[in-house]
Amino acid sequence: MSYDPSPHHPAHLTYPWQPPPPEPHRPRSAPQRAPLGHHSDLRILRSAYRWQRRTATLTALGYFTLFLLLSAFAPDLMTTPATDGIPTGLLLALAQLPVTWLAIALYEHTARRRVDPLADRIRKQAELDAKRGAAR
Repeated sequence: MSYDPSPHHPAHLTYPWQPPPPEPHRPRSAPQRAPLGHHSDLRILRSAYRWQRRTATLTALGYFTLFLLLSAFAPDLMTTPATDGIPTGLLLALAQLPVTWLAIALYEHTARRRVDPLADRIRKQAELDAKRGAAR
């Protein structure tokens, strides 16, 4: 058995119940941040981007699926003339283009309002972390 002469070794204590001497004071370093990959902003960004994709996709594909279902299960409705002898099915088919534009507009709108500000904030934080890491 080896003898450790350090002051923290129990053999240096006068009494067995005596608490060990206090640790030497160490200066505090800057708090360590979690790596960027585990940052909560990334989870928020992923969920915002997921919501953005789903909204735009469901807008365009939802309308197209509705059009296909009406074509398959309501042929009388689709062949009924709507205005000036134009069938309702043709008008609904032509409405696919504005609905697609709406989906694109929704995608851009949510990108500008939700996704881009989060991405910019994460990008700036990553730049600051890289500068701090280079300064060490």
